Amino acid sequence: MCCIESLARDVHWFSHRPLMKLARVRSRQFPISKTTKSYPICDRRIPRDPIRELHAHFIRTHQHRNPNAMSEVIKSYALNQMSMQKARFAFVEIDHPTLPIWNHMIRGLSQSDSPLDALDLFDKMREQGVRGDNLTFIFACKASGRVSDVLYGKRVHVHVLKLGFGSYLYVCNALIHMYGSCGDLGSSRRVFDAMDEKDLVSWNSLICAYSQCAKYEEVLGLFNVMRVENVKADAVTMVKVVLACNYLGEWKLVDSVVEYIEDNCVEIDVYLGNTLIDVYGRRGSIALARGFFDRMTERNFVSWNAMIISAAKSGDLAAAKKLFDEMPERDVISWTSMITGYCQANRHDDAITLFQEMMTAKVKPDQITVASVLSACAHLGRLDVGKAVHDYVSNNSIKLDIYVENALIDMYCKCGSVEKALNVFDEMKEKDSVSWTSVISGLAVNGNCDRAIELFSQMLREGTRPIHGTFVGILLACVHAGLVDKGLEFFRSMQKDYGLVPEMRHYGCVVDLLCRAGFTVRVHKEYARISRYCCVEDIAQCLQTSCNLI
Repeated sequence: MCCIESLARDVHWFSHRPLMKLARVRSRQFPISKTTKSYPICDRRIPRDPIRELHAHFIRTHQHRNPNAMSEVIKSYALNQMSMQKARFAFVEIDHPTLPIWNHMIRGLSQSDSPLDALDLFDKMREQGVRGDNLTFIFACKASGRVSDVLYGKRVHVHVLKLGFGSYLYVCNALIHMYGSCGDLGSSRRVFDAMDEKDLVSWNSLICAYSQCAKYEEVLGLFNVMRVENVKADAVTMVKVVLACNYLGEWKLVDSVVEYIEDNCVEIDVYLGNTLIDVYGRRGSIALARGFFDRMTERNFVSWNAMIISAAKSGDLAAAKKLFDEMPERDVISWTSMITGYCQANRHDDAITLFQEMMTAKVKPDQITVASVLSACAHLGRLDVGKAVHDYVSNNSIKLDIYVENALIDMYCKCGSVEKALNVFDEMKEKDSVSWTSVISGLAVNGNCDRAIELFSQMLREGTRPIHGTFVGILLACVHAGLVDKGLEFFRSMQKDYGLVPEMRHYGCVVDLLCRAGFTVRVHKEYARISRYCCVEDIAQCLQTSCNLI
């Protein structure tokens, strides 16, 4: 209805253009003074859409049903996804659409949010006796691939063969892509192998199909065949080949692929550049990653963020911050990457400062940002900042996922605000072992030992499996409460019931538990057994700290 009303306004405006022209002439004859207040009630200076004007003209002159007249209108509408609804409106008014009009519509719908409608229109075209041509089948293949309907795609393939388009290069390329998008690699390969003529798109279509289905060895095998047949690859090929090497862990092969790129002057576009930066950055080869970054003629957020993440992970926060400062624009990933980098390097003050700058820049954080800055608050005991972050999350509709909730619990516990931690814990819709461990450890450290033991029992009743950290928390609770037998029972249960091999921190808790209770002889009896698992110096230090026996 909105489309019809809009066109109706255009028709009305178009039919009165002489009046508009006269109005413009009169305005030039009697110019408005600069001091005169003007009212944009009838301001028509907004640029008009010539296609809409033409469509309105055809409606006014009753030519909107004429397929020859409307072909360009349909084409222009269908090429612009924002105008697809207008294309539909115009199409249904046409008497006996020509094949080009059908093709324009099927093409537009295949690229739209409604690719199924393209297939419906293809069926309707066939029902009306319109055979279709090579373009029709290319667009129908695209729509079939987008909805992953391999059975429909095979029907299209049958029509292709029946009508003699099976040898058309672009149709075959579309079939390869369609079958690949549907995961039917066998059919995709059969079409490829049967082709008398192949171009780079043919090779790339099959390589992309293999890559999409995680057949990385086949990607590399096909690339080798390309090289044997002297088919020069492009950036699209190289992205898939580099990713295949990365997933297979073939680092030396990545280096040889880069040599191929250099030797064959393959253009490093934004997608290939980003891929190379990411791969070399993850390997810690920051200099090589920076080399690709510097060679890129076009960069986007992904390029900058990949470099920042790579530099931060390698520990070169100065380089990461320099890149961050040089960015023409920053998105939430840019800020989060730097904040996370500071946290991982134990520069928690810098993480909080940068988060505050992020708020000043009015960039809305995501869950990863929030979890990172809450971790910084926990390490520094900054309850004031942590509480402010919690309030911000609540007031700005940031989704409280399990990672943010766990970070809130950890922050409140480490800042001594156990009640707030329990409030967050109780309101959680989903809890994992980290959630339980954080709150149990927090209660234990803050002296709420009975509540910690009670929650541990509840955790087991609800079927959540404890982890190493959970037993550290529950053993600490027993240490503070002086529950020797209970603590030893938990310690034995750790390996017996859950298959968790005790670590130094668990033995440290046991030694502390026994020493505080005065069982020094028992500690010495356990010494030989404990020393098989832990460093002797660490045990000695623990004994000295706990009971001053050594």
